[in-house]
Amino acid sequence: MTILVTGATGNLGRLVVASLLERGADPQSIVAGARDVAKAADLGVRVAHLDYAEPATIAAALDGVDSVLLISGSEVGQRTAQHRAVIDAATDAGVTKFVYTSAPKATTSDLVLAPEHKATEELIVASGLPSVILRNNWYTENYAADLSRASETGVLAAGAGSGRVASASRKDFADAAAVVLLEDGHLGQVYELGGDVAWSYDDLAAAIAEISGREVVYHSLTPDEQREGLLAAGLDEGTAGFVVALDAGIASGALGDTDGTLSSLIGRPTTPLVDGLRAIA
Repeated sequence: MTILVTGATGNLGRLVVASLLERGADPQSIVAGARDVAKAADLGVRVAHLDYAEPATIAAALDGVDSVLLISGSEVGQRTAQHRAVIDAATDAGVTKFVYTSAPKATTSDLVLAPEHKATEELIVASGLPSVILRNNWYTENYAADLSRASETGVLAAGAGSGRVASASRKDFADAAAVVLLEDGHLGQVYELGGDVAWSYDDLAAAIAEISGREVVYHSLTPDEQREGLLAAGLDEGTAGFVVALDAGIASGALGDTDGTLSSLIGRPTTPLVDGLRAIA
């Protein structure tokens, strides 16, 4: 079985490749798809040039591939088209397992990031590809900037209200992807993946305080307060609105569900919030 990992030089992609190797996958059975192949040279596996904007590179990277992990792109607004190119090429190549990293409750969520994931899931279903959908919750690493800022100022300011986040480390999600790629029995499944504990922003402030050794308090902002602060910090109107909408989604509970599926898949507890933050401090 040959596995193609798209976005293999990204933060998650690198960890997936490493997890596949840790689980005994033959390095020659793993293809790291990358826009810049030089950045993949240290992964210890086969490397293929793969650029979403160049369909010929996708088709070439899929030559002889049985399974694909499509790691969702990072370019908001362009992801559906990029994902469609990979889905179409995988369909043409007769891929027998197609795994996609989606968003929590992508088909029903009001989260501002959900529509492109919903569209991608619909494309996968329409393609007929044998698939597994991994609906990843937030990565704890997403809070690196909050950790740095709050460690300096003693204030964690956000518009998430009393919403909770069932985050886990990227390593946890990478291990889940490796498991479903290597094991049988997952085709047709849609897995809602999150950390074992759904934490509040008060909990996040306490974790940052533990790491930084100083008092940190959570300051809950209204949407208008948050938008004004972001604009004052130099963000453009569109980006500020996007951040405000993300926090509004958290406040409404979009990221608060957890049922142990992730820890069950990877065979261990997920990484606690404070440990995940300490690793990036």
